[in-house]
Formats: sequence, C-alpha cells, structure tokens
Amino acid sequence: MKILITGNMGYIGPCVVQRLRVSFPDATLLGLDMGYFANCLTNAVILPECRVDAQYFTDVRNISEELFRGVDAIVHLAAISNDPMGNTFEKVTFDINHMASIDLAKKAKSAGVKSFVYASSCSMYGAADDGPRSEKSPVNPLTAYAKSKIATENDLEKIADSGFKVTSLRFSTACGFSERLRLDLVLNDFVACAVSSRKITILSDGTPWRPLINIKDMARAIDWAISREPQNGGAFLAINIGSDVWNYQVKELAEAVAEVIPGVEVSINKNAQPDKRSYRVSFKLFKELAPEYQPEVSLKETIQELKNGLEAMNFSDGNFRNSGFMRLKVLTHLREQGLLTENLEWAKNGSKT
Repeated sequence: MKILITGNMGYIGPCVVQRLRVSFPDATLLGLDMGYFANCLTNAVILPECRVDAQYFTDVRNISEELFRGVDAIVHLAAISNDPMGNTFEKVTFDINHMASIDLAKKAKSAGVKSFVYASSCSMYGAADDGPRSEKSPVNPLTAYAKSKIATENDLEKIADSGFKVTSLRFSTACGFSERLRLDLVLNDFVACAVSSRKITILSDGTPWRPLINIKDMARAIDWAISREPQNGGAFLAINIGSDVWNYQVKELAEAVAEVIPGVEVSINKNAQPDKRSYRVSFKLFKELAPEYQPEVSLKETIQELKNGLEAMNFSDGNFRNSGFMRLKVLTHLREQGLLTENLEWAKNGSKT
C-alpha cells in the first residue's frame, strides 16, 4: 500500500505519520509539503520526516500527476490552516484550500487513487447557539477559512464514486503537543499562558462554545477514513470528528487548565466584542460508523501533555502571541524577508541581502 500525506510538515502531520506507520507497517508513506513551517520544530527527538519513505517539497497548486502513480490513498492536510491566516491571505486561502484541493483530487482520481481523506473543519457551523450541529444541520461560515472548506466539500462530493471514495473529516478544534507545536489554538494558548506567566488572559468574554480534539485522536480518525468501506457511509462522506463530551465554553477550558496547573489566574475580557464563532457539535454519526476509533485522550491528559512538553522545552515566553509559535507570524516573517511572494509562493531570488 502507498499513502501520500500532503501538509505533513505542519502541526498535525508528524502525529498522523507516526500513527500510519504503526497501523500500516508495510505501507510506503510519502510526504508532500511546501515547507513553510519546516523549521518550527518543538522538542523533536528526530526530524519527523525521517518517518516517511520519501519527502517532496512541492506546492499543492502545482502537483504533477506523476506523484500519484501507484498511490492507493491520499490524506490531504495541506491548507492555509486558520482564521487569522485566512483573513490576511483571503485569495490565497481559496486558491490553496479550495481550487488546489479539487485539482489535486481530480488528478488523484485520474491516476487511480482509491481513497481520498480530506481534513475539513467544524468551523463551518460558525454561529450556532441553538443546539449541537449534526452533519445535516445548516452551515454558517463566518471566515474565509470556513468558506473554503465548504466549497471544497461541495466539489469533492461531485467527483466521488464507487472507485474514488472521499471522506471529509470535519475536525473539532485541534489541541495537544506536537513536534511542530502551534500556540494559535485555544487550549494550546491557555496552557502556554499558564506555563509562561501563570496567568491566562481570555481575549473574548469566555462564553463561545468550541468542540475540541487531541491531534492523536485526529490521527485515529484519519486511520479509519483511509480504509473504511464505501458501504460504511457512502462513496462521499462528510462527518463530524470529535466527542460529545469535548464541547466546551472557552472559559471552561481556561478553568480546566487552572485546575491542572496550580497557581494560575484566569482573566476574562468582559469588555470584549462578542465572538460570533460559537457552536456545539454532535458526533453521533462518527460514533455509529467508527466505534473502534473514538477519541481516547481526555482534556486533563491533553493539558498535562502540553504542560510537560512546554516545560521540557524550557518554555518561558510570555509574549509568545507575537512569536514563531503563531503560524501567521511565521508567514509574515517569511514575506518580510522576501522569501515568499504575495501569493505565498517561494520567491525565486531566495532572500534579502
């Protein structure tokens, strides 16, 4: 078996590769990435890409069909991956997240790939305070990132068939420690605040709802999606990925961190503008279709894992929100150095002198 993982050099990718290496020990694993965040290593014992059989540094907007030859399954993680980046690079977000994803899927299908796993997002539910959202609920995207995910799902459904199975995993908000850690995610941010300054500052009023999932459990879901049978969900399946017990208000997450890490003060910005991105999600369908691949990592374990990882790094940067732990900051820095064009392509001339 041959599996291609796009975006494998990001936050989730290293964990996914580790999981697939165990689940498919005889498989050939291929990585494909632009390398934006290649140097964002955090407490990695080895270069994570040592775990793949081959690593390609390629723009997903310009992939040769040759790369898909002999590939059985694709895990498509590559994307402009959050709201701040999507808002700053809106056109590029649609070019990469939507147009390039559909082009990639069509080329994959033409080359004989049988299984296409797409990393989608529950953020497409947007503002939804009247009850948990199921896959049949209306979507209400509030950002370029969320809109790009919906557009991609809609077009993927059109090309899925009995020979090209598409599984669109609508992931909850990611959290947990990684060999390329991001701190621009709500729980990761709170733990970083707690470790560095013993003070958690909530930028909103703390009331928005978010479903969360540990990246290890995201990798478990991807494992399931690669090999699920078409009769288990259909040739095209869009499915919420997470757990009903992991729907939390933002202030509850801060309080949970304070319980695990003693001496932490929680500060809520009561004057903040309301955050319209508030939604709870139902994961009933995922539990029915994949009972053996349900999330296993608890919130407390995730907080402890993040705490241990940050402390092992001697993390103490109270100003981390302006650091390379924030993906938008990395892209902005590369742009300022002349390394990336305005379309987030690598500049041919390389760097400033």
